[in-house]
Amino acid sequence: MGLHRLGKDKDFEEDKIYSFDFENKHIIVVKKKGKYYALEGICTHEYADLGYGILTEDVIVCPLHLSQFDIYTGKVLNPPAERDLKKYNVKVIEEEVFVEL
Repeated sequence: MGLHRLGKDKDFEEDKIYSFDFENKHIIVVKKKGKYYALEGICTHEYADLGYGILTEDVIVCPLHLSQFDIYTGKVLNPPAERDLKKYNVKVIEEEVFVEL
């Protein structure tokens, strides 16, 4: 557990999905209205990389079977997925972005 550097704040575009791997975890990060949201990066229905998903408004859509998840909370919004995505804390420290795992 601890903080893992993702990069410089200025290098992240709004409304774009970024993928990272730390401590045997695959996570996705989205910058929305200047805030960062980090979630488990593998769909909870079947193994699908949400880094290749579609971001629409406040929802990430799985590229495999189209399950949808709220990017702010990780809450599953429709089947076939039934389990929420795990959410991780993101911190910006002196213009550097970190995720807490």
